[in-house]
Amino acid sequence: MSVVANALERAWEHHQARQWQLAEALYRQVLEADPAHATAWQLLGLLAQQTGRLDLARHCQQRLVHLQPTNPEAHFQLGLLDAQRGDLEAAIAAWQQTLRLRPNWPTAWYNVGLALVRLGRFDEAIAPLETALRFKPDFADAHNTLGTAHLKQGRVLEAIRSLREAIRHHPDFADAHYNLGIALKDLRRLDEAQSHYEAAIRLKPGFAQAHYNLGALLALQGNLQQAIACYEEAIRLVPDFADAHYGRAVAWLALGDWRRGWPAYEWRWRQPGAVPRVFAQPPWDGSTLAGKTILLHAEQGLGDTLQFIRFAPLLQRQGATVLFEGPARLLPLLSRCAGVDRWIAAGSPLPPFDVHAPLLSVPGLLGITLADIPAEVPYLFADPTLVARWRNALSAESGLRVGIAWQGNPRVQRDHERSIPLAEFAPLAEVLGVRLFSLQKGPGSEQLLSVSFPVVDLGRRLDEDGGAFMDTAAVLHSLDLVITSDTALAHLAGGMGRPTWLALSAAPDWRWLRGRDDSPWYPTARLFRQSRLGQWRDVFIRLRDELAQLAHRRSSAGTLPTASD
Repeated sequence: MSVVANALERAWEHHQARQWQLAEALYRQVLEADPAHATAWQLLGLLAQQTGRLDLARHCQQRLVHLQPTNPEAHFQLGLLDAQRGDLEAAIAAWQQTLRLRPNWPTAWYNVGLALVRLGRFDEAIAPLETALRFKPDFADAHNTLGTAHLKQGRVLEAIRSLREAIRHHPDFADAHYNLGIALKDLRRLDEAQSHYEAAIRLKPGFAQAHYNLGALLALQGNLQQAIACYEEAIRLVPDFADAHYGRAVAWLALGDWRRGWPAYEWRWRQPGAVPRVFAQPPWDGSTLAGKTILLHAEQGLGDTLQFIRFAPLLQRQGATVLFEGPARLLPLLSRCAGVDRWIAAGSPLPPFDVHAPLLSVPGLLGITLADIPAEVPYLFADPTLVARWRNALSAESGLRVGIAWQGNPRVQRDHERSIPLAEFAPLAEVLGVRLFSLQKGPGSEQLLSVSFPVVDLGRRLDEDGGAFMDTAAVLHSLDLVITSDTALAHLAGGMGRPTWLALSAAPDWRWLRGRDDSPWYPTARLFRQSRLGQWRDVFIRLRDELAQLAHRRSSAGTLPTASD
């Protein structure tokens, strides 16, 4: 046996005995004697990989590729190392070279597709994954990843087909059950989705994301206590699971358990994609504000700002100077509110202040409960000049004037659950003496062209100048009632003390709580909830019947009763 062969044999013995240093020293001796020794490069690379030195492992694999450029295995292993190091582009390049040398290798095709999925290049991933399946039709991982790619592209039916194939070939494939649950939830086939989430958990009890998604599904079905149990299991498995903490917080808030809900709601700042504001000054911790200046800053949507600006006076009563920073277009309306000493358009230079707080953190810092929500209305006010102008413009309109809105911001998560097709409002137009006025602007207003019942479109004339909701607020004084989905209009009308009826999902946003037809936030609001998720017909039949009684009382009395009666 040659000296090199003997050294390599002894190195391998040390390698198998996990005597890393002795093995590495001998591998290096072999390579000093024979730099083109492919097996020594391969084994040294393996050792480096086993000991966590990925840069050395990759260097060895590159040397092996240089020595054996037509060896598809060498390129394939280089791709695996690149993927392990997080360089997916380099991994794809290595696997593409593998496939030039061995075009019928399904695992290499699969790896290319998987890497493209992880890079978010879902359309590109489809072809290599389908090629992998052409060579290996029972490749469950490829079916699952293809299903994921389809799902990310919104091709839900194609995703379901692929994921069912994955499960057919591998019935105990927890990830495929989980992904199929996501796809079925997207189609609102909630019972089926639940069964697949439960299968994923049964097959992989430590699957924290599946516990979380099952919780979110149960919350959507209105089963909040069960949802909380799922969130808590996800948190037990992954203690810093921000989405699960946030889901539990929202469930507590919806149940009225604000003692636990508000502190947990701060997990929203740790969710993926959250960008908390950072200032040189510290965040307010709830301690006394006497003699201090606090900066409140808007977050989330316009409706949230309209709802939570009510807390500013409470801070002022503590002796604070209150600054508020928010969207410039909202300030003309907000500037009529009490409790703020200075209004600042977002992006403008900030004056000196001592502490700051995101607007939706304030009730938690104040320890607000259901019993002590500051619900005095109105706290939002219209411009008197605009009120007079719109009264004049609508003076010729007779009947019971009802403003309607149906579509929220489509970019908001779960908007499809809160927004309502305008066609569902048709029963309201059946009520004798009722005149419907559209307050809808932007997305959703195009639906006016396709409905068969009469609606006066005010949306195109509202809020073009002067700031957000300025005209809308003024118009509300010329309307008898607002009927709306869960949009910013609900908060505007409620904050102005105008009669407001909300059509709500069976699993609405937490602020509308559960199981009640009134709102502690808005004394003049009534809530009309779905009995089944996604079913609006019954809601609007009830709204129609209530509206008919209201119109009848007006007709009989000659004046309009309070619409919140």
